[in-house]
Amino acid sequence: MSTNFPLRPQIVLSPGARVAVIAARFNAHIVDALLSGCVARLVEHGLSERVSVYRVPGAFELPVAAKLAAMTKRYQAVVCIGCVIRGDTPHFDYVAGETARGIQQVAIETAVPIIFGVLTVNTEQQALDRTDGTHSHAGVNAADAAVEMIALAVEIRVNSH
Repeated sequence: MSTNFPLRPQIVLSPGARVAVIAARFNAHIVDALLSGCVARLVEHGLSERVSVYRVPGAFELPVAAKLAAMTKRYQAVVCIGCVIRGDTPHFDYVAGETARGIQQVAIETAVPIIFGVLTVNTEQQALDRTDGTHSHAGVNAADAAVEMIALAVEIRVNSH
């Protein structure tokens, strides 16, 4: 696992920037820690009143909810939070792979940054390590990615005129 995270640039968001966070309920003890870190970081970025949180049953439902949020045109980014832990059956491969593919597809179709904050791990301990700072904090990283992509989208639009 890489621990070489990119340096976070200094970003100032427009007063109208909004973020939707879609979080799975499955593996709630892990997802809730990811969600808490994500929302706390978005608040640090000045989005305290401009974050909407929505819950879905599991990771597989994240792409549909992300698309619903993106289609409202109310949000400049959508963060998808979930956790898929490998078990003894191929179920993990289907859920993890299709969740990733679906989230990417929504981003491409809507041109809204859809952030993949879904842990796909072999063990529960690996997931916990990614929520307590042992291997960074995936929820915080997802929030930072959302903010950076919002700023990049603004920069691209401004420079294309």
